[in-house]
Amino acid sequence: MFKTNRIFAIFIMILMHIMTCSCVQDDDFKVPYDLGIEENKGLEALLASDAIEVSMAELKLKYANNYRKPVLIETDIYIKGYVSSSDKEGNFFKEIFLQNVPENPTAGIKVILNQVETYNQYNFGREIYIKLKGLYVGEERVGNGVITIGGETATDQYGTTVKRMTENQRTRQLFRSQNTLELQPLQLNFSEVNANHLGLYVQFNHVEFADNLEGKRYFDPVQDFDTLREMQTCTNDIGYSKFPLETSSFATFKDILLPLGNGTIKGVIVKTFDGSTIVLALNDLSDVNMDDNRCIPLGIEDFDIIFKEDFDLAVDDTDLNFDGWTNFAQAGKVKWKERSSDGNGYAEFNPVGSGNASNIGWLITPGITRDSDSHTYLNFKAAQNEVRSASNTLEVLISTDFDGSNVLSATWHPLDASLPSQTTPSNEFVDSGLIDLSSYKGILYIAFKVKGNGRTTSLSGAYLIDDIYIFEKE
Repeated sequence: MFKTNRIFAIFIMILMHIMTCSCVQDDDFKVPYDLGIEENKGLEALLASDAIEVSMAELKLKYANNYRKPVLIETDIYIKGYVSSSDKEGNFFKEIFLQNVPENPTAGIKVILNQVETYNQYNFGREIYIKLKGLYVGEERVGNGVITIGGETATDQYGTTVKRMTENQRTRQLFRSQNTLELQPLQLNFSEVNANHLGLYVQFNHVEFADNLEGKRYFDPVQDFDTLREMQTCTNDIGYSKFPLETSSFATFKDILLPLGNGTIKGVIVKTFDGSTIVLALNDLSDVNMDDNRCIPLGIEDFDIIFKEDFDLAVDDTDLNFDGWTNFAQAGKVKWKERSSDGNGYAEFNPVGSGNASNIGWLITPGITRDSDSHTYLNFKAAQNEVRSASNTLEVLISTDFDGSNVLSATWHPLDASLPSQTTPSNEFVDSGLIDLSSYKGILYIAFKVKGNGRTTSLSGAYLIDDIYIFEKE
């Protein structure tokens, strides 16, 4: 009798296991039941409904078009994404980041929820569907620039923000598919990173930690929450190009010594708590491989300087009139000024108080002859002062057919440079990085073009330029 009951019990256990693990494949909307019956049914219902899939870019645009106030989604739409973050090692908390595709992603978004150890369900690379109706899209902190999906809003003296989803919202509106895909990290250089990369899984190559961090650990114990450690690379640069790594005080690897070598590092592009700085955050230490020899950066002495202007001969508060330079007001009456402060000269375009509805000013270098096949780079420093609107812009342009006088008849090509933004502290100079001019030959002219407004304080900020160099190296 005992033996018969034991055999029957084993049979029941096997039958239950088969029922639990079986997959239903009779139509395109079915997913394995091992995701959980309720979650499985929820995803099936979503995909079989009239709900419309929207892209992450479309969803984020709803917030931008609402004057950056949280938007309640009231229509039947959903997004699909792939988990790019993992809280398994404690470096993320009650949040997951999604990117739009597993390879060469172009958009990412943050999701905040009242759940810890999310990696157990929303594991790295897992395909996720979010039913958006009834949820909010906005920022978790006013002005931090990280577009986030949340479950409700709250308002204080700083503005309105989105808050975490409740557990009920999460279970009813976040669904996993059966797919966990291998994410291919987006290959980037430090100088290429911008706000469009937030939430993406990326890789930096030829990276090492700064020289002064030898013997330091990922987390600084004198700090309470997060530590920034400076990474550097010297590929194709004069000196080092730098970028910060952020580590949480809750990370399991916080007390590990930083590696001393050079190599690769992978992680998620995020922002610091206050939103002021774009940083890299690790999922785990397996994404750090720095076993190669440290790099030796090129110095200015390795290049020939073929053009230099530091504006140290500037006469304060006069229209810029350096020999060979072109100072042209395309709109309005404001021109670039010579400025001098504490012994440092620079050029400034400031439309404040001009009264003009539009001010457009060009500052153009003398012609620089380049006929060789050598590598040629432009480098300069730029700052902003009280720029409060995206309508105020600084552009850097190059021409090979400018005749020295007819600015608007010349052909001008935009150059990709690191420039100060609205969030950059006033008067803090930003290094442009090395801008490759090697594809241009003949007589080169570099232009700095500013668009501004002189009627309202919200549109009338200033831009500053200093320390312009053009280098050549065979």
